Amino acid sequence: MQSLPEMPSHQALIGGTWVATRSTLDMEAPSHGKTIARIARCQEEEIDQAVSAAGRAFSGRLDEWSRWTARRRSEWLLAFAAAIEADHERLAALECADTGKPMTQARGDISACARYFRFYGGAADKLHGETIPFENDFAVMTLREPFGVCGQIIPWNYPAQIFGRCVAAALAAGNTVVLKPAEDACLSVLRLAELAVQQGLPPGALNVVPGLGREAGAALAAHPHIDHLSFTGSPETGTLVAQAAAVHHVPVTMELGGKSPQVLFADADLEAALPFVVRGIIQNAGQTCSAGSRLLVQRDIADEVLGRLVEKFEALRCDTGEADADCGPLINARQKAKLEARLEAARADGIRTLARGRLVEGAPAGGHFVVPQLLVDIPAGHEVLREELFGPVLAVQVFDDEAEALALANGTDFGLCAGIWTRDGGRQLRLAKGVRSGQVFVNNYGAAGGIELPFGGVGRSGHGREKGFEGLKSYTRIKTVAIHHG
Repeated sequence: MQSLPEMPSHQALIGGTWVATRSTLDMEAPSHGKTIARIARCQEEEIDQAVSAAGRAFSGRLDEWSRWTARRRSEWLLAFAAAIEADHERLAALECADTGKPMTQARGDISACARYFRFYGGAADKLHGETIPFENDFAVMTLREPFGVCGQIIPWNYPAQIFGRCVAAALAAGNTVVLKPAEDACLSVLRLAELAVQQGLPPGALNVVPGLGREAGAALAAHPHIDHLSFTGSPETGTLVAQAAAVHHVPVTMELGGKSPQVLFADADLEAALPFVVRGIIQNAGQTCSAGSRLLVQRDIADEVLGRLVEKFEALRCDTGEADADCGPLINARQKAKLEARLEAARADGIRTLARGRLVEGAPAGGHFVVPQLLVDIPAGHEVLREELFGPVLAVQVFDDEAEALALANGTDFGLCAGIWTRDGGRQLRLAKGVRSGQVFVNNYGAAGGIELPFGGVGRSGHGREKGFEGLKSYTRIKTVAIHHG
């Protein structure tokens, strides 16, 4: 079992101090099923303390956060990005251990986290209002102001990355943060919080409160003194979060998952496309909201594409995160059992597994492994085409023409991402405009993470945008000032 770096154990960061809770939670490594750490189990009491600390920091009654200028915030965020990079390997080891993702992907996630703080550090002092032409005896302007205390509930699949995209943007805009990480994977988040304290972030500007979703998460979503809330997770939990926030009229940004298609036309460059198709479904064992979990192939090239995908899938290896294979385990036994039950039901419905990867000999018996699988012969409207399976499972459909491709692409209630592969410029634009999705990638997929690119969905994929300048603006509200000067 891997030896993990030392860090504050079973504690929450509240008001700049590490606080022990009355009870704790054991963290299990997905790669072997053994306990590797113990974390705090925050309850309503700790959530209330954290929100109060964030409120004092924002109002100026605690330290100096509310009086920091945009330039000073910028300087701190940039310095913090450098601190993350200096601690890169330690953070990556934590991310690999408690998510189970391959070490190469964990390293990429930590680099992305640092990039978020560098991007928003560079943007913090460039967040401008506007002047508005009005009557001759008026001067009218808009001010972008922070909301105040921002509650953030983040998932277990990309804890470090989503910490970066949420916390960096909120702090850059001048807010304070109470962040509830997922109980299944939060070791990298706790280490990042420790680094933030060491880097001199004022007490209360960032509070981290681990715990169960139904306890700590529910208390945070319903807290009357939260001014803005962001949530990343399932549509079902998102509904509960939105309902709780609505009681106090709190604005919410929701990123709720997807069932994203990659569409291959007959003129696509298959040498370029197929590696993206495979990587788009096996990254983080398919536990990615933006995973390309549906492949739509034009009939003219279907046999060739499937033949080449069979070779690629059969070559995929599944092993522990530390082994750095193609695909790691699922996050826990519950997720594994849920996915396997869905796959068994699909087989009972006549859906065929055309190819699958293999579990490496000697992989731990306690690991939560499900090998990558390629599904074909899927009836129209079947669950595997409509619902997010959250595993390394690629569902294939065949289409004849552009109109059918668009109809199939829009055939779910989700709308997060889509990939379009064609050399036809007119078709590229028609599909990009016609597909119901928050992001569309033409002759690529994912744009290497795209920290600068606004990200969010439509329909069951949620609402609001994160990443890029849109993500920064989402942590501000507009105030209009009209001065009558006579």
